Amino acid sequence: MNTKPWVAATLAVGLTATLAGCASGGDGGGSADGQELSVLIGSSGEAETAAVEAATSAWAEENDATVEVIVANDLNQQLSQGFAGDSAPDLFYMGWDQFATYGANRYLEPYAADLANADDFYPNLVDTFTYDDAFTCAPKDFSTLGLIINTDAWAAAGLTDADVPTDWDSLEAAATALTTDTQVGLSFGLEYARAGAFMNQAGGELISDDGETVTADTPENVAGLEYIQKLADAGVYMTPSALDAGWSGEALGLGKAAMVIEGPWIKGIDADFPDTNYAAYELPAGPGGQSTFTFSNCWGIPQGSETADAAASLVEFLTSDEQQMAAADAFGVIPSTESAAALYAAAYPENASFVESADYAVSPVNFAGSASAITDFNSQLESLIGGDAQSILESVQTSLQAALDESNAQ
Repeated sequence: MNTKPWVAATLAVGLTATLAGCASGGDGGGSADGQELSVLIGSSGEAETAAVEAATSAWAEENDATVEVIVANDLNQQLSQGFAGDSAPDLFYMGWDQFATYGANRYLEPYAADLANADDFYPNLVDTFTYDDAFTCAPKDFSTLGLIINTDAWAAAGLTDADVPTDWDSLEAAATALTTDTQVGLSFGLEYARAGAFMNQAGGELISDDGETVTADTPENVAGLEYIQKLADAGVYMTPSALDAGWSGEALGLGKAAMVIEGPWIKGIDADFPDTNYAAYELPAGPGGQSTFTFSNCWGIPQGSETADAAASLVEFLTSDEQQMAAADAFGVIPSTESAAALYAAAYPENASFVESADYAVSPVNFAGSASAITDFNSQLESLIGGDAQSILESVQTSLQAALDESNAQ
């Protein structure tokens, strides 16, 4: 998992319904003995690469198999090129933002429900990687959004544990108390992957529960965006770019923001800002209750691959509690099974809030064809401060409904 901030999805160039079929073809089957597997990953750095190589090598040794780990320079592009060129890897990282498109084009083997540990994964992660009612690929790990507080700024403002925000009113109060001439109380990027959490906290959603209707322009969603506008108008919220920061983690490290909304990848600032002390908390609840976003990858297998059984065996090994904790220890990801996540929370109490929020976290909208509408939504959110939330959401209503209609017609 990257240590960079998550952003709304932009699908790989050239991934369309005209892509070629799976690389290997065939009827599947066969044991792992003697199999040669290629595994394509998008790595956050040397620690992640080494951890994946060690885990796959251990499985290979146990199964008299060979595994080649390929670290992508551009995972989306290389994966789409692999499918288009009939040379897809035997196993690969598949992002939540691309899953529905690959599923719609029948490129993914629906193997996950047959894993011995299929019932161990968080239900919302299972939902994220379910297509046409089939649990398709096993979640690799996950992250949620939380409220990250600079604890030195918190103390300097005279705030205590009793002031940690639990609802919108207390978030506004804390942001107000933390705002100074050189520091804003709260910062996060104005994009769906952040602002959408406020819409959900207000009781809104972009898509109806049955997945048939877009519900973007509801009063609840408007209220979520107008709350952000209220904080901005009061001068206690600013975007990272307004603070001359590349993302809100940098704004936190530079001391320009006292609170930010990010995930466990916030740890990535430690190298550049070793003197920044911070703590992570669950996002405050809104009028509609608690909500946060969850982001995840799964282990994808090409549909019909001759090595599908061996690849599924490798996935079962990689998603065991032992191997997921080894990955967590190596490069900080949160395990995707409830039992391993509990072990993670105990081992890393500073990140326990990210695990605690998993029970009510939801995945951002990611149906096949939604990417362009979400990209347009992100563009419009750039004008939210000083703009009209209702008009923005009415535009999203139109574009997202058109995308959903087209997706349902396929």
